[in-house]
Amino acid sequence: MKKRFLEAGQIVNTHGVRGEVRIQPWADEAAFLTRFRLFYLDGAPVRVRSCRVHKEMCVAALEGVDDVNAAMALKGKVIFIDREDAHLPAGTVFLQDIIGAKVVDESGAELGILEDVMSEPAASVLVIRGQREILVPDVPAFVLKKDADAGVVTVRLIDGM
Repeated sequence: MKKRFLEAGQIVNTHGVRGEVRIQPWADEAAFLTRFRLFYLDGAPVRVRSCRVHKEMCVAALEGVDDVNAAMALKGKVIFIDREDAHLPAGTVFLQDIIGAKVVDESGAELGILEDVMSEPAASVLVIRGQREILVPDVPAFVLKKDADAGVVTVRLIDGM
């Protein structure tokens, strides 16, 4: 079952003296978090007054956080978003939904389980654990389908993978 609330980033520091926080986003792009009007901290909703991208981070002003001391108290906390508020482009999935999925090749032969996704400069890399570890670039030439509902990722392997 898919989780309703998804980890989306972590508050890593304060920004300025007016209570803004710097958030390290756990998304493909930091701008993804700027679309949300509510974040969830410790299970409670917190209204987002403003959120912008600054140097690959999100800088957010949160309701009830009005000075640097209040912002400092949030350092290290994980930001969650509601899945219902996230509108993904067709064909994309949340990584949290496919970690642990069965990975098969084009013929349907099982290769293992998707254990991790590493972020690399050129493209993300799927880490598949089965009889051996297989690393597959997360690009359309190699990753044919990600079916989060069925829990199956279909890949194309080439010699040497």
